Amino acid sequence: MLFLTQMINQKWMIKQKDPIGVIIPSFFPPRIKILTKFETSSYETIKSALVNRDLKQALYDEGKVIMDGVLLTLHGDEHRKRRKLEHRVFQRDFFRYYEQELFPKTLNETILPFLKKGSMDLIDFGYRITMNLTADFAGIDRIKKTPEETENLLSLVKTFSQGATLVHSKRSHDEVNKEVLKALEKFDKEFLIPSKQRRKKLIKEFKNNKLKKEELPRDVLTILLMNEDNINLNNDLIKREIAFYLQAGSHSTANSMTHALHEIFTWCQKDPQNITKIREDRLFLQRCVHESMRLHPASPVAWRKSQCPVSLEKNINMKKDDLIIMDLHEANQDKSIFGKDSDIFNPNRKVSKNQFLWGLTFGIGLHMCFGRDLDGGVVPNENTDPNSHQYGIVTLLVKKILNEDGCPDPKNMPKIDSSTERSNWASYPIIFGEKK
Repeated sequence: MLFLTQMINQKWMIKQKDPIGVIIPSFFPPRIKILTKFETSSYETIKSALVNRDLKQALYDEGKVIMDGVLLTLHGDEHRKRRKLEHRVFQRDFFRYYEQELFPKTLNETILPFLKKGSMDLIDFGYRITMNLTADFAGIDRIKKTPEETENLLSLVKTFSQGATLVHSKRSHDEVNKEVLKALEKFDKEFLIPSKQRRKKLIKEFKNNKLKKEELPRDVLTILLMNEDNINLNNDLIKREIAFYLQAGSHSTANSMTHALHEIFTWCQKDPQNITKIREDRLFLQRCVHESMRLHPASPVAWRKSQCPVSLEKNINMKKDDLIIMDLHEANQDKSIFGKDSDIFNPNRKVSKNQFLWGLTFGIGLHMCFGRDLDGGVVPNENTDPNSHQYGIVTLLVKKILNEDGCPDPKNMPKIDSSTERSNWASYPIIFGEKK
């Protein structure tokens, strides 16, 4: 049936682009009911769509094997209740504490072997460092603390990422789904069940007044197991939710870091003096990261399906179950908002006070990314103290690599990930040298 629908869409839909960039479908033949698709890259239209509560997340329908029922795909009251429950973990004080107290130690430990070696691959390193981060706040214990255990979890997380972004995969979807199901089973047995057992024991001690609440682990798994809001959660759903957090944090952060460094490397080649400013001004470095995030959103598109008739503007009048595909990559380069050079990397860019330099990358409204402050940090103002500011872990990662004089390996060129339609890197080798 899916194949038939794809054939009908390709053969019987003629797209006509109007002056403002909205694509309106024509239908053939009228007796066949097909999905009506609208496409837009209008910045303001996308903003209004992202906050419209009659439009439901639809991008991850293909990846149901891992995304079915997780927070990102929920809608309406169900989404509100789950978000309220899990938001207890994602408070700004937790992100600040993690960034300033815990993360530096993890960063130094993770990068040390690569510094001794003199080289590393940014994507591999990005997954390793952020996997530990996401495992901590998702609630997955690494009991053995061995390299083999790390490699095992890393492999599982990468498989989860392929399942979540299945809609853009160029591989056989059936093959990917089988791999994800197998990985979920292994993850459950080797990581999730032991982590649940430890937390259930601690929760029992808390309920018996043998443990204070603040002594419980501060992570998503603990919140779900306590489930003080009595939301209907079964074991399979908890498994998918935790797996989702692991892959979402690792996948997006690793690529955001790599894109930012690539843009900085390229920019500094044109004017080598730029690297001095970047190294000496942490707030400016954060601007570089935000500018790169604008140009390279983790998801280049957002999909929403209408739950009832919705009118976003004169050319987008959606009936129930219609689909709108929003081009975030193109919208983030809107010249009226980001200037005439909106398609290039320019950390000196000025935007109005009501706009974020990263554009729509983290989304807005109810489905705004939980990890926005964790990855991107807090937007500074004229009174920001650089010594106490929350920069976000992507900025901290980039800063560490630049301070160690990391640069592209001239003998080993970076490679684009050809298995997906997303603009991800498959590998990005760098070397470390003496600071000049």
